[in-house]
Amino acid sequence: MSHGARNPRPAGVRVASAPDPTGAAVAPRVEPIASPESFKRRAYAALKDAIAAMDVYRSRSDIRLDERRLALDFGISRTPVREAMAQLEREGFVRAVPRRGIYVVRKTKREVIEMITAWAALESMAARLITEHAGADEIASLRTMFAKFENGELHARLDEYSEVNIEFHQTIIRMSRNGVLISLAENLFTHMRMIRRKTIGEQDRADRSIRDHLSIIEALEARDTKRAEDLVRNHALGLAKHVEKYADYLD
Repeated sequence: MSHGARNPRPAGVRVASAPDPTGAAVAPRVEPIASPESFKRRAYAALKDAIAAMDVYRSRSDIRLDERRLALDFGISRTPVREAMAQLEREGFVRAVPRRGIYVVRKTKREVIEMITAWAALESMAARLITEHAGADEIASLRTMFAKFENGELHARLDEYSEVNIEFHQTIIRMSRNGVLISLAENLFTHMRMIRRKTIGEQDRADRSIRDHLSIIEALEARDTKRAEDLVRNHALGLAKHVEKYADYLD
């Protein structure tokens, strides 16, 4: 079968999956891939983004990805979709179950804690590099992320804060300007993003999160390398402790 594009389906088509127990659909949203340039690469990127945007840990229902349906939704043949799925399986985002299909992976509690621990090491090194190399304007941009949540706005805009929280940690990694560190963190961050979205509304995580972030920014602004490293590491390990204590839904 050719990899040439078919007539694309309308944007916003949905991918088949098991329903949420609450009755809400749990499925990624994908757009047609209109250009023939590197179908596998674009299908891989689109699927990874769609999985990362899902609330994977909010529902315990299996999330099945239909290869044939995805090819139709993207407007391409099944071969690049199959190749993209194989890469995502190697990276731990999906798993193929013989005679059943391909499913989005939910990590176990132990796996999530291990990922957070590895993230703590990478992000604390990024903080060290920021204190040594980043410009004052770059560091100042971190503070502006949280201005909209002052005056009691945090809990009223928790979903929005969740995305800013994720952006903050992604920016810390990017500001390290260390290509190897950024590459190592890339796939790990996608998993971290999914668990952070679930945990931010639990217990007092949001309040503690914003306090920790402002303390981290102050240490970065002061170029206090040791304090910045420690604060970033302890912030991440605090999430690991929270998961250990409260995230029974992961098992």
